[in-house]
Amino acid sequence: MLATADPASAAFIKWFRTHARDGCVVHSFRHSMRDRLRAVECPKEIIDQIGGWSSSDVGESYGEGFPLINLSYWLNKISI
Repeated sequence: MLATADPASAAFIKWFRTHARDGCVVHSFRHSMRDRLRAVECPKEIIDQIGGWSSSDVGESYGEGFPLINLSYWLNKISI
């Protein structure tokens, strides 16, 4: 696990810029991701974890989150 999100964020931005169409920005990518996960009826808690969004529910911050196999299941449902 990374000590901070900065290296992961920088790596993603670099990847995104080389693979996204011209005019695409990360902000719209995050919103599209949320919309696609909603469309396959993914639970909100998993959507938040995948997108890195925080929750106002204190209890959701306990523990380590969902296992990668669970996150992978939902990401595979939205892949084209």
